Amino acid sequence: MIEPFKNLPRAIIISLPIVTIVYVLTNLAYFTTLNPEDMLNSEAVAVDFGNHHLGVMSWIIPVFVGLSCFGSVNGSLFTSSRLFFVGSREGHLPSLLSMIHPTLLTPLPSLIFTCLMTLLYAFSNDIFSVINFFSFFNWLCIAMAIIGMMWLRYKKPELERPIKVNILLPISFVLACVFLIVVSIWKTPVECAIGFIIILTGVPVYFFGVWWTNKPKWVLQIIFSSTVLCQKMLEVVPQQ
Repeated sequence: MIEPFKNLPRAIIISLPIVTIVYVLTNLAYFTTLNPEDMLNSEAVAVDFGNHHLGVMSWIIPVFVGLSCFGSVNGSLFTSSRLFFVGSREGHLPSLLSMIHPTLLTPLPSLIFTCLMTLLYAFSNDIFSVINFFSFFNWLCIAMAIIGMMWLRYKKPELERPIKVNILLPISFVLACVFLIVVSIWKTPVECAIGFIIILTGVPVYFFGVWWTNKPKWVLQIIFSSTVLCQKMLEVVPQQ
């Protein structure tokens, strides 16, 4: 992106109202055709809407929904892999995840790791439970990240901040995240509890990988050998 410190806030400010308006108008269109009972009983509201209005062209709705999902997954793949990449670069994850392909200049190990983690979700028989798991700890982690940024803004105001917004914006966003978290706990307490347990599984990994600094030589040798082996298999190098 050219001049990201200027163009990124502009892109966000322009895109969010557009998406919000389109979403609201789409839902208004649904209500002009389907009554609330039909919407509650429908497995795919957009498909039923298309069947009612588009006739032989109703197939276009699931096609565009699929394309939309593909675009969303593509964006999530790029952003999620960069999270693992940066976490590894900061020393919170194995160093292999911070390596890049020397020719493609992409974080290949973190992309593969993201793919493997995604495939684990695919083994679930209940997609709605997976959505509840992901939504709960996704919004929880986002809220904690924003709270951490606000805390740093308060404790270390001297740090350089190329992109700075009014404090009311992150506060409003955190309140929205808290609302979504509370509603998730209220509606699906079992799924949220399982999601919280999944988050806690990272605690022993953190203590082993980050907190435990004086590891025995044989442990360090195993980590080094496995890292070198994977590095050779994937043909990746540390970022310069």
